[in-house]
Amino acid sequence: MKLYDAHLHLQDEWLLPHLDRIAADLAAIGIAGAVVNGTTPDDWPQVSALAGRFPWVVPSYGVHPWDCGNRPTDWQGRLESRLATEPRARVGEIGLDRWILDRAKPDDPRLTGLRRAPLDEQLEVFVWQLELAATHGLAVSIHCIDAWGALLDALRTVKRPVQGFLLHAYAGPVEMIKTFADLGAYFSFNGSYLDPKRDTQRNVFKSVPADRLLVETDAPAMPLRNGWRRHELPVQPDGTLVNHPANIAGVYAGLSDFLGQRVDMLAAQVEQNFTRLYL
Repeated sequence: MKLYDAHLHLQDEWLLPHLDRIAADLAAIGIAGAVVNGTTPDDWPQVSALAGRFPWVVPSYGVHPWDCGNRPTDWQGRLESRLATEPRARVGEIGLDRWILDRAKPDDPRLTGLRRAPLDEQLEVFVWQLELAATHGLAVSIHCIDAWGALLDALRTVKRPVQGFLLHAYAGPVEMIKTFADLGAYFSFNGSYLDPKRDTQRNVFKSVPADRLLVETDAPAMPLRNGWRRHELPVQPDGTLVNHPANIAGVYAGLSDFLGQRVDMLAAQVEQNFTRLYL
């Protein structure tokens, strides 16, 4: 059974010290493809190196809305160069995030040192990257928190990739699924939604069309916090759990259980969807 992770950050400093172990664990579970997303020009070289080392890595480059405010002046040229010189490259993680502006705590350690770009600035950066991807015919991985209306407005009015785009860890309204799907969206189920406390996010996926469903870990973030977790990594000094990428097997198992579907049947459908969007 081949497994595919539609969204993770294998280049993250929390994972790199354990990379050999992670790679062995992923091989053991049958990983066949994984989209490794860069979020800033600073980490794009690490993503590229991973793609050179592991044939199952699909490299993806973008400026994340959290990194938008600190982007270097030459970021556009550097992104164009990546896409021109790496035929397997895709675009992402890009997107919109109102949470960092309206709900994030001023001292949130994840945002230390980052200038929180206002939404209009995020939109400008997002739209430029989306249209670049469309011009090159490349799929896009999109992050969205608390900005679903703004995202929909942008997608309706700008050029979109004909292959489609991924709404990673989709947590938007169930009522918007058909509208997004009609515009080309795929939706990835994140393993953290298996937590009993996350009924709302989990139940939304009952309405996702089967041919638009993908599966993700977002490792090292969004760990599985229940019995579906299969692999462990050392916690961070502050006690933060680190999500092992091989937990993608647990996400498949948990999602198939939730949907009442055999895991091999789910895996076959996800393989078709992943291949259609990314390969």
